[in-house]
Amino acid sequence: MTDKTTHFGAQTIREDEKAGKVRSLFTDVANKYDIMNDVMSMGIHRIWKEAMMDWLAPRPGQKLLDVAGGTGDVSFKFLNRAGHGHATVCDLTEGMLIEGRKRAEAEAMQDSLDWVVGDAMDLPFEDNTFDVYTISFGIRNVTRPQVALNEAYRVLRPGGRLMVLEFSQLPNPMMQKAYDLYSFNVIPRMGQMIANDRDSYQYLVESIRNFPDQDTFLGMVREAGFGNAKYRNLTMGIAALHSGWKI
Repeated sequence: MTDKTTHFGAQTIREDEKAGKVRSLFTDVANKYDIMNDVMSMGIHRIWKEAMMDWLAPRPGQKLLDVAGGTGDVSFKFLNRAGHGHATVCDLTEGMLIEGRKRAEAEAMQDSLDWVVGDAMDLPFEDNTFDVYTISFGIRNVTRPQVALNEAYRVLRPGGRLMVLEFSQLPNPMMQKAYDLYSFNVIPRMGQMIANDRDSYQYLVESIRNFPDQDTFLGMVREAGFGNAKYRNLTMGIAALHSGWKI
């Protein structure tokens, strides 16, 4: 039990409650997760993930840890770009990993893939294990993102690369207001229509608004110890890529 509180969408809850709520939500939506990403981003998340791979530039033989890796799409892209290597998909929700294993890409790449249930704040891996750490649209669901960044630094080898893709804040206040109107009024309704699940989409929209802006999150990346940390806005800041190195 803890008296510390955190956000779960628009709700304020105890920190020790959040992981269970997140696990329950994603267990419920596991078989609709790829549709959910399409709805949340209007399909643009696929382009953003390719942009992440462009900046990351995977190299043959690298070992990737993809945290909150869900159904494995980032790991599949990484392995395709690298040519050969290894990817570990780590997710809090076993149901997401089960869905990922069903995908045709997973079967084709099974010798290069591991699927591990694990918490971003307490990773079940040794220090200095991986060359690359990615987390896409997952860190805003972590109870304490700073702890997750610290863990990322721990498990990366010296010279390892961090890459975080997350929904973010538009730098123009009027554009942000227009995007908020769309997000709060349209996305939950689309979730109801497409996946028969308004509440999950409502939470995800609310979680975006509670996440730190680009510069604040950049400070958190640096606080974890990463050097040469920087970010790039995607689609005017609807999403952002943050990069850092374990130097």
